[in-house]
Amino acid sequence: MRIMAVFAHPDDEIGCIGTLAKHAARGDEVMLVWTTLGELASQFGDASHAEVTRIRREHGAWVAEKIGAFHHFFDMGDSRMTGGRAEALQLARLYAQFRPNAIITWSDDHPHPDHRMTAKIAFDALTLARIPKIINENGAPDGHKMPPPPDLSGDAAAESGEDLQKLEPWRESVRFYQYFAPASPYPEVFVDTADTLEVAAEVMGFYQRFYRWEWTPENYRAARAEVGRMANAKAAERFNLRVSHLRAREYLD
Repeated sequence: MRIMAVFAHPDDEIGCIGTLAKHAARGDEVMLVWTTLGELASQFGDASHAEVTRIRREHGAWVAEKIGAFHHFFDMGDSRMTGGRAEALQLARLYAQFRPNAIITWSDDHPHPDHRMTAKIAFDALTLARIPKIINENGAPDGHKMPPPPDLSGDAAAESGEDLQKLEPWRESVRFYQYFAPASPYPEVFVDTADTLEVAAEVMGFYQRFYRWEWTPENYRAARAEVGRMANAKAAERFNLRVSHLRAREYLD
């Protein structure tokens, strides 16, 4: 199984890091994707874009290595995302190369526009990735050349500037999971993350130190335990599954 987590800013993945770590430990291929560098974080001060990029790549590499994942950064602009076709096409080309069976992303109604736009392009890219003439086109409708697809051949820090190659469309059914939202019309899914709670708390602590959050790994563990109590687990993460129908079960549980 191949799972891609698509989020706007580094740290957004904290809500599903236990699930990703659990799948990676099982031997599944996991890829963390961020649509922006989160460059507007006040911790960067007046740092140059090049310096922000260097720091964020270090962050991404650390988190990916900690859970056993690939990772990739786009640079769509912190708080500047539009949710447009050009953004979705960049992601669709990554889908066509990584060929995910499941996507995890933000909910549709989050207050931050980058979060909503990331969820939108993550969903739109599912259709674009199915169309060979689109994922292999040379330019966007506005005439700007699209970046070539990243090279994922053994490089956990895939770059956008690798040699252009012809992509095959990705037309398999993809399970589309989103962070739980009370107003979501989609069914909710719980994942038991007791086995990966500590590595998830370590990732959370990594970001806490960088951002100087008051929210601590102990708070994180307590929050995961609270979600777990709803699903008869010691710790859990909660999602909505955006599909028309769930798969048939052998029995009710």
